[in-house]
Amino acid sequence: MVQITKDCFSISQICMSGQCFRMDALEGEKAGTVGLVAFGNYLEVRQNGNEICFDCTQDEYDAVWNGYFDMETDYAGIISCIDSSDTYLTAAAQYGNGIRILNQDLWEMIISFIVSQQNNIKRIRKCIRLLCERYGEKKISADGIVFFDFPTPRALAAARIEDLYACNLGYRSKYIYETANSIVRGDVNLQSLWQMDYETAKKELLQLCGVGTKVADCICLFALHKTDAFPRDTHINKVLAARYPDGFPFGKYGKNSGILQQYIFYYDLNGMK
Repeated sequence: MVQITKDCFSISQICMSGQCFRMDALEGEKAGTVGLVAFGNYLEVRQNGNEICFDCTQDEYDAVWNGYFDMETDYAGIISCIDSSDTYLTAAAQYGNGIRILNQDLWEMIISFIVSQQNNIKRIRKCIRLLCERYGEKKISADGIVFFDFPTPRALAAARIEDLYACNLGYRSKYIYETANSIVRGDVNLQSLWQMDYETAKKELLQLCGVGTKVADCICLFALHKTDAFPRDTHINKVLAARYPDGFPFGKYGKNSGILQQYIFYYDLNGMK
C-alpha cells in the first residue's frame, strides 16, 4: 500500500476524462474505489481529499504508477499561468483541476482511439474489454483479481476480421486488423515516435488505417505525452466557435495547450449546465 498527498489529483475526474477506457469506478463493498489495468498490472486507487491510496508496493508505484499518473508535473503551476481575463478557461481549469494527462501504452491507445470513433464511452469500454478477454493474456493480481493484458499487435494481426466483428467493433474491425498487420510488418516503427516532435509523430500515425486527425492527436496526447496536441471533437469545436472565434491562443499556452484542452472537454461535458 502506498499513500501520498497530492493536490491537483482526482482519480474520479481522471476516470471520467475520456482518455482511458480500462479505468472503472468499482461498486458494492469497493464503492469509492477505482480499478484500472495498465502495462500488465492491475491497480486499485482510493482517495479522500488530497490523500490518495494506491494498492500496490512502493517498487511498483515507483516503476509504473508515478509516471503513469504524471505525478512529477506541476499542474497547479500550469493552471496559474492561464490568462485571468479568460474567465471561461479559468472556470474550466478550476472545475477539472484534478485531471492529469496519463502516460499510457502507445499500442493500446492506437487501438482504443480507433475504437472510439463515432462511439460512446460505455460501448468503447465494452469493445475493449471483449478484445482483451479474447486476445489478451490472462493474469491474476496479488489479491486474486483476474484481468487481461492488452492484446499485442501480433495477436490482433492473427485474428480473423469476422471474429473482430464479434467484439462489437463494426466497421472498425478492418481498421484494427489492417493497423495491427501494418505494425507487425514494420510499416510504422512505434518506438521511433518517441523521438519525433508532435507534428512529425502525428504525420507518421496518419499512415495507419483508421487513424485520422483527431485520433492521431489523441494518441499523441494520451500515449506519447506530446502536450501540444489538441484533439478536436464536437465538444471542443463547439467551445472554440463560441468562446474563441478568432482561434484558441496556442501561442500563449504552447506545450500546455493539450492539458488545457482536457479541462475544456471535461467542463463542457460535465460542468456546463
